[in-house]
Amino acid sequence: MDKPKEYCGVFGIYGANEAAQQTYLGLHALQHRGQESAGIVATTFDEKHKKHLMLRHAGMGKVLDVFDDKVLREDLHGSAAIGHNRYSTSGSSQNEANIQPFLVTYKSGQLAL
Repeated sequence: MDKPKEYCGVFGIYGANEAAQQTYLGLHALQHRGQESAGIVATTFDEKHKKHLMLRHAGMGKVLDVFDDKVLREDLHGSAAIGHNRYSTSGSSQNEANIQPFLVTYKSGQLAL
């Protein structure tokens, strides 16, 4: 009998207060989909510089191990966020470069995948 395949968990929210905290709860509910690493990217508008900022926090381990209240409330603020918890089907499970979501900076700004 073949082993059942498991895949990553992905959660996103838009237009919500405390989007990172809600994304954290979504990832926690999806923890069974991947326990190797977790990450969240939140977006906010920087009034001082008049541009959108994307803020990322990610690490190895379960959702509860990667995030704490300070990170969720102070470091990841904004009204939209995406999160990911990983179950590796390819690539090294121990390589931090494989932790998603990825944050890319390009000519027109930033993009989270």
